[in-house]
Amino acid sequence: MIPYTVNIKLAARTLTGTLNLQNKPAVDWGWQGLIAQGCHSSILIIDPKTSQTIQVLERHKANVVKVKWSRENYYHNLSSPYCLRLASGDASGKIIVWDVVSGTAHCEIQEHSKPIQDLVWLWNQDASRDLLLAVHPPNYIVLWNGDTGTKLWKKSYAENILSFSFDPFDPSNMALLTSEGIVFITDFTPSKPPGSAGKKVYIASPHASPAHTKPAPAAAASVPTGAKKALNKVKVLITNEKPTAEAVTLNDCLQLSYLPSKRNHMLLLYPREILILDLELSQTVGVVAIERSGVPFTQVIPCAQRDALYCLHENGCITLRVCRSTTTEDASDPEQSSQELVYDLRSQCDAIRVTKTVRPYRMVICPVNENNAALMVSDGRVMLWELKAHSGKTTVNPSSGLSPLYSPVAFCGAPLGPNQKMIEDLSLNSMIGQTLIAGETTPPSSNQHEVQLKFLLTGLLSGLPLPPFALRMCPPLTTKNISHYQPLLASGTSNGSVLVYNLTSGLLHKELSVHSCEVRGIEWVSLTSFLSFATSAPNNMGLVRNELQHVDLPTGRCFAFRGERGNDEPPIEMIKVSHLKQYLVVVFRDKPLELWDIRTGTLLREMAKNFPTVTALEWSPSHNLKSLKKKQIAAREAMARQTVSDAEQTTVESSVISLLQDAESKSETSQAISAREHFVFTDTDGQVYHITVEGNSVKDGARIPPDGSMGSIACIAWKGDTLVLGDVDGNLNFWDLKARLSRGIPTHRGWVKKIRFAPGKGNQKLLVMYTDGAEVWDTKEVQMVSSMRIGRNVNYRILDIDWCTSDKVVLASDDGCIRVLEMAMKSASYRMDEQDLTDPVWCPYLLLPRAALTLKSFLLLQPWSGTFTMDITQVDYSEKNEIKGLIQEQLNSLSNDMKSVLLDPELSLLQRCLLVSRLFGDESDLHFWTVASHYLQSFAQARLLSLTTGENQNEEAPPSPQIHLDICHDVLCESSYFQKFQLDRVHLQEVKRSSYDHTKKCADQLLLLGQTDRAVQLLLETSADNTSYYCDSLKACLVTTITSSGPSQSTIKLVATNMIANGKLAEGVQLLCLIDKAADACRYLQTYGEWNRAAWLAKVRLNPNESSDVLKRWAEHLCSPQVNHKSKAILVLLSLGCFFRVGEMLHSMRQFDRAALFIEACLKSGVMEANDTTNKLIEAAFLDYARLLRTLGLREGAALWASRAGAAGEALMEELFRGEGGVLDNLLPDDEVEVGSESTE
Repeated sequence: MIPYTVNIKLAARTLTGTLNLQNKPAVDWGWQGLIAQGCHSSILIIDPKTSQTIQVLERHKANVVKVKWSRENYYHNLSSPYCLRLASGDASGKIIVWDVVSGTAHCEIQEHSKPIQDLVWLWNQDASRDLLLAVHPPNYIVLWNGDTGTKLWKKSYAENILSFSFDPFDPSNMALLTSEGIVFITDFTPSKPPGSAGKKVYIASPHASPAHTKPAPAAAASVPTGAKKALNKVKVLITNEKPTAEAVTLNDCLQLSYLPSKRNHMLLLYPREILILDLELSQTVGVVAIERSGVPFTQVIPCAQRDALYCLHENGCITLRVCRSTTTEDASDPEQSSQELVYDLRSQCDAIRVTKTVRPYRMVICPVNENNAALMVSDGRVMLWELKAHSGKTTVNPSSGLSPLYSPVAFCGAPLGPNQKMIEDLSLNSMIGQTLIAGETTPPSSNQHEVQLKFLLTGLLSGLPLPPFALRMCPPLTTKNISHYQPLLASGTSNGSVLVYNLTSGLLHKELSVHSCEVRGIEWVSLTSFLSFATSAPNNMGLVRNELQHVDLPTGRCFAFRGERGNDEPPIEMIKVSHLKQYLVVVFRDKPLELWDIRTGTLLREMAKNFPTVTALEWSPSHNLKSLKKKQIAAREAMARQTVSDAEQTTVESSVISLLQDAESKSETSQAISAREHFVFTDTDGQVYHITVEGNSVKDGARIPPDGSMGSIACIAWKGDTLVLGDVDGNLNFWDLKARLSRGIPTHRGWVKKIRFAPGKGNQKLLVMYTDGAEVWDTKEVQMVSSMRIGRNVNYRILDIDWCTSDKVVLASDDGCIRVLEMAMKSASYRMDEQDLTDPVWCPYLLLPRAALTLKSFLLLQPWSGTFTMDITQVDYSEKNEIKGLIQEQLNSLSNDMKSVLLDPELSLLQRCLLVSRLFGDESDLHFWTVASHYLQSFAQARLLSLTTGENQNEEAPPSPQIHLDICHDVLCESSYFQKFQLDRVHLQEVKRSSYDHTKKCADQLLLLGQTDRAVQLLLETSADNTSYYCDSLKACLVTTITSSGPSQSTIKLVATNMIANGKLAEGVQLLCLIDKAADACRYLQTYGEWNRAAWLAKVRLNPNESSDVLKRWAEHLCSPQVNHKSKAILVLLSLGCFFRVGEMLHSMRQFDRAALFIEACLKSGVMEANDTTNKLIEAAFLDYARLLRTLGLREGAALWASRAGAAGEALMEELFRGEGGVLDNLLPDDEVEVGSESTE
């Protein structure tokens, strides 16, 4: 017997369908550039750029309710590489942390058995990037180590927690949305559970106010709309008291999240409005309301790069709203202009058709570029929208108050060169400029132009329709069809269409609308055509309309195979096609079977009324085609001989000649000879009948009496000399026809629904389907190979099953999925690198750790020996060819725009670093290079200015350049811009205040900002019956009379220090600010641990020298071991221009590539010079970078950097080129040790 081989390499995969309602919140778009989405108990990994599913993770037993990608804000090297790590939580309370590339679970976590409410990876500390915070219902927060699965701490709260949001600017602040309101936690640390129960506030719903019940007037655009009027009435929305019973409609708050674009702001989402709160005042400062006829919100995602909101509406429409600039140049009514934050609608995409089963679930935004959105629809579709900017004048109605949006001046953090290539739509902040704030008017410069934003649908993934499915795999691969074979799977659906999938890629090959009702079965008649049948619902007589269609795949042509027949007859039970695809048997429920010739489409025989009722039927694999062909060839030869000599004519038998002529005439009508085929069937008593069909003659053969041990036979399978019968009681009967033996095996699994032999010569494996699962049997050994059962190892029911290759099965299940599994039938994720993707995917995370770092260095260190190249083979790179090939595939998958920018000699080093960090989705790199490139340029400009004017300016005072850092960088921004922003904010708070508390807070802020006149006005507003009336009046007098005379100053200072010593820190700081001793105030704040407040005050009140002292102290504090937030300290030092110190820190933290490239950028821009003090650092950094490059196998790069690293570099150069070949490999393993020992000197 010939050992069979695996015929075609198909990856195990899952084709997914509609989502479960519990999957609604389970979607996340990671910094790695991929989308993870829960679909029943599986998780899909989608590449949004090529819209392909590149992995399906299967291990959960319950529906997946949350997925979260880990954050990438750490420095990446060989020990902490680029890797795809995902956490997912399901409805049974289990959390799994995945290694997505290999499809395996790092660890599994279980605390309670209720659905996980929320998950987040802690990203805001340098100590560990494995910490995972989860909400376990009803009211527990647990911190886990996501690498080992150990529980670090657990804390319970009084109410049920729905979700949480972390303050992006301060890791110790978080807010919990509970069933009753919001709980603010201000003492969150990873090391121990929060000590306090948090500050609880109740949200009075905006609808509880009577103002909302009035019909909104149809107002002109200039008059505030009804919603705004209402909000002016309902000033207080957040109260510390529990609201009265009739006002409690609390839980209609759908979502809360901090704004990542500016500090201390939060948004609350209601179905008909979005409220923007200023948390210092606990006060609404902005509202986005929907008019009466508008479509309610379901979700909102705030952006970080610009003050903008992506909103999802109930009809699946995504809108982008951008905060309006508060500049008051042309506003007729200044009061009106700065009433509140206004978010203008700038773009919206098309809605979808919402039905009972089709509704939008969730939207996700690309966190790296914030200009791509993906919409998840409940029917399994994923719609990928891209935001595009195109220049053009606005044609808006001038009264609507929409100011034009301008494009930014810079590309990748630097002004564009005159003929530099750029990517228009790289990210949100390269598409639209910053929102202007009061007091700054930048006329659009020549290279800025007005832009309009629009959404473009760039990708669509569709899932399978709703189950049930009828599956059939196309005929198997053979030696004859190997050149044009495609592994196609036909799947009939409940709405009458047939989906044909190509299983190599897992993509839909064709969708054919064939029937008008549910497809019951499919049989292929060739590699490119099939027959499918469907039956309508029965009428009161029990009769149906039968549809049997013949479909040709390449053309899509389909015709009714039985012609006019099919109306009002008993339903078709099954159709069976013979092995040579010549004949078709159609079996009905209460009507004798029909026998058809497939090739001519004619009815050969309709059986007589007394024909037995068929319960199961199968065609025999044996036929006489070979002997017929031999005869035909013999006849052909005879004919040839006959033409040679007439003398031999007598030797040819007349029968052969007639047969030959018969054959010839048939081949002229392109029909092959009719071979003899047989089929067997059983009747209700279990008797086996044998029928032979040849041409158009049908003969009845032997009958075999029923086997007593078997019940009613439900199905038959036949291959080679083995015939297997299955009955309704779960017995299998194996017949060996050669040895004439039979043996019965009870499986005790109930009704045998279907049995099928595997394809491939000599492959005697058998697939058996039951109501509760499936089994694979080996019929030679007569023993079970593998089994799956619902409830035991899977939680879905199997609807249909088939072999797709000789060792893989395909099964359809009631969770709407079709799975291709190994013969062991363990649902398993697959390794991503085994995938055969149709489009190449740019994702460096899929490479081996070392290869990903090599790819990054390859892009950063352009040009290589003077040429810009995208071909890794042109570089001296010692590595295995398959890894080189994988890296080259990644390079090839970059878009042409991106390639042309990367190959552009105009692209500066800083821009290249920024662009590559964006490409890699490397959060930590992106923050570092954004701040670094901004301040390197501004200090370089300052230096040039001071050289040209000859004034010796202080190094810490950069001039205010045209471009400033976005306000999302908070205290890293320039002081002048930061001050303007804070004044603008206080002005808004002042307009919005509604109670004495608010007024007092505003006055305090104004005093700290040095706006004494305005503060006095507010203090004098205190009413006489207020307890603080006297105190405030005296304070107002004090503020107005302060003179700079010595005695009064010293008295006030003494009082202030006493106050601070006695625990009145804020009041003492205020007094110090009144007498211009803000520097002392900052020092006190730092002493008492108020580091953030001190930094804020330094930014708004101190001169550059004093301010930088305060911030340097803060940076030292951040570096201290108990805080360990060096990455933040580096950013603070960058904003102060301490570039040498930054270089030292990067090098001491072993971030060698960052250190070397940063120092190189400093030298290029002239803010650091190579002299005796700096040379030691420069050489050490360059040397370590050269060593790192050598570890990665990039010899040429290593040589280049080593050549600039002084004496030690020369030694390394010698080492590099000493043995030319073999030396590299010997160096690799112990290289790490060597670097470490050098850098500790």
